[in-house]
Amino acid sequence: MNAHIEMDPEEVLRLKLKVLQREHRDLDEAIHALIESRHPDQLRLVRLKKQKLALKDEIARLEDQLTPDIIA
Repeated sequence: MNAHIEMDPEEVLRLKLKVLQREHRDLDEAIHALIESRHPDQLRLVRLKKQKLALKDEIARLEDQLTPDIIA
């Protein structure tokens, strides 16, 4: 018997947001560890920072989708 679970589109966005936030925290930790190392690989550091920034942009986009527009 196959169980088919349908998720609300908002639930899907919230789940994706949590995953991206976790990835962002992991990248932050990796960046800090690399900076603390004796001889940090500058190219890798730049790549990780760019990846972290891209995740931040995606997180902001998802948060905007989940936040209702309020007209003041």
